[in-house]
Amino acid sequence: MFDVSREEITSGRLSRALLYVAAPLVVQQYVIVLQQVVDAFWLGRVSEEAVAAVGLVAPVLALLALGANVALTGSQVLVAQYAGAENDGAARSAAFHAVLVGLTLNLAALGIASVFAADVLALFDPGETVVELGAIYLVVVLAGMVFGAMSDAIEGAFIGWGDSRAALVINVSAVVVNIVLDPFLVVGWGIAGFDGYGIFGAALGTASGYVVGFAMAVTLSVTAFTGFSYTREALTLRLDTLREVLAIGIPKAGQEGGRQTARLLMVAIVSGVGGSAGLAAYTIGMRISTLAFVPAIAVGSAVASVVGQNLGADNPARATRAVWLATGVATAGVTAIGAVQFAIPELIATVFAPQLAGDGLTYTVAYLQILAVGYWAFGVIYPVQGGFNGAGKTDVSMVTTMLQYWVVRLPVAAVGAYVLTLAVPVYAAFWAITLSNVVGAVGVAAYFYYSTDRGLLERAAAAAGADGDAAEAEAAD
Repeated sequence: MFDVSREEITSGRLSRALLYVAAPLVVQQYVIVLQQVVDAFWLGRVSEEAVAAVGLVAPVLALLALGANVALTGSQVLVAQYAGAENDGAARSAAFHAVLVGLTLNLAALGIASVFAADVLALFDPGETVVELGAIYLVVVLAGMVFGAMSDAIEGAFIGWGDSRAALVINVSAVVVNIVLDPFLVVGWGIAGFDGYGIFGAALGTASGYVVGFAMAVTLSVTAFTGFSYTREALTLRLDTLREVLAIGIPKAGQEGGRQTARLLMVAIVSGVGGSAGLAAYTIGMRISTLAFVPAIAVGSAVASVVGQNLGADNPARATRAVWLATGVATAGVTAIGAVQFAIPELIATVFAPQLAGDGLTYTVAYLQILAVGYWAFGVIYPVQGGFNGAGKTDVSMVTTMLQYWVVRLPVAAVGAYVLTLAVPVYAAFWAITLSNVVGAVGVAAYFYYSTDRGLLERAAAAAGADGDAAEAEAAD
């Protein structure tokens, strides 16, 4: 099931190709969300400081681990384009170089964290205990993410090849290990005389999951189980291929870095004008909104692979149709989710957080409805950005995200919350989020239409063919 060939991606039914690539990625994204809550669940049985430490570390970890984004995106886009051009040797070489990029960048991040982790966390002034626990968690998890980044590079190759099932298997392997180990390592569950290692145990469980995930990725990539596999000939260093991986992957890292930094500043704004009640509403809203944007992210990733392969096969018109088809389907799906959320916000809030009351509940209900109004935008942003990414234009996705967050969201939130005299200032920050999503969706869709109307994908197809010929000639030398 969900087995799709390159021929189906480049010449079969587009709807089937998109569905078969996207469906495992949707499940994979929810698996990743599950992994993010496992440690917090068990640490909640250790201490409040341990939970706070994990929450503090999360955005810092996301910024330090951006090398994984470089590796995954560079691998996926190049493999998709080369696979579409039926240049399997160049595809395998690109995937190998992406692994090297992930390894190098995450080793550098680990080195930085090993020296400066406590100093960086202390800047947030969370208290000495939280800093100490957070530094332990950050360094141990980053050590595991060295393997996670290499695993991501291989996952990107599988997705670019059109085999998203393998990427799902890799992620499930990592998360299952984390889920199984955490109760024993964190609280010593069921082990007489052993109380667990606390936050170190949580970090060790997460890191172990990354190691097992990498082992699974390597196993799948050197066997005949999947369509994509490494060969000895691919394991040769080529500087041109390395530069290609970096050229495509670095803007993606910039995009994610800009997004994460803006989110940190939004937390400061919401907390400043809404207090703990506003921050609770913001946190709950963000968690619940994963139901909407996680499927959209998966569809966007599938679009990047389908577009990349069709450009490699010199089918730019089909690549364009894939983007708009995926956008229409994704928008309809997330709009339906938004309609349900808008209709029953209080029920959703109380099910998710039964202890909410007073301003916390009032703000959460309002925020859930405000978010729901703009859910349709997720169905536009991610698939259309996937179209740009598949064409190798990851810089466009980066710029549109920066505009969405830094030109619309943050200024509107700051002015609305601190300058305008609203009855409930935190609502201005909530509306800024929805407004930025809507503006981002309209802007990126309009620019994609403008660009494709002026031959963007035709030029990308020609470039993909030229790059494939050059890579093939280099391999022959």
